[in-house]
Amino acid sequence: LGERLAVRMNNDASLGVIINAFADALVAVDATKQAHKKFQPGIGPFGEADAVRAALPYLCTANQRLFGDARMRRTPDLLLPNTWALEFKLIRPFGDNGKPAEHWSQNVLHPYGGNTSALGDCLKLLENDLPERKAIIVFGYEHTPAQIDLEPAIAGFELLARELLHIELSDRIEERRTELVHPIHQAVRVFGWEVLGNS
Repeated sequence: LGERLAVRMNNDASLGVIINAFADALVAVDATKQAHKKFQPGIGPFGEADAVRAALPYLCTANQRLFGDARMRRTPDLLLPNTWALEFKLIRPFGDNGKPAEHWSQNVLHPYGGNTSALGDCLKLLENDLPERKAIIVFGYEHTPAQIDLEPAIAGFELLARELLHIELSDRIEERRTELVHPIHQAVRVFGWEVLGNS
């Protein structure tokens, strides 16, 4: 308990700082016009882990103190030692070809432990005994203006977490960036919550 309290008291890096930096890092990767596999250029087609891995050098450049010792792991996805244990989840309503993606919202809404959804990741974080503060970060892409708005899926995640699974979340933090290079994934939205415990 003492170690956990020390981590919490000594932490001067808010989740808002992390969300803002991650959104900026995704834009920086996007600006290189790098293509992921055989998809069109831009950050939008990158897989979840690939996007986080590509963003990490930009995060370290922007805030060496916060991200300099960051490590990608199986659990959590990204560990900032003595500060944050972060799980990431990617949502994309459309594919690289512009066609609607089937079952995309399951990445945030599937409410079972052991599942790879954002809800499953929250449960996994709560079961983990790491002393760092724990957070879930969901990032997703839309057209500008949105053809499918991410808001209903995000609100559904919050509702299921709090009312069905009794997970205590902080207030939502959100950043949005536009004018990405991909013709389908034109804007990125990054959402984050601290996972506080079971209510």
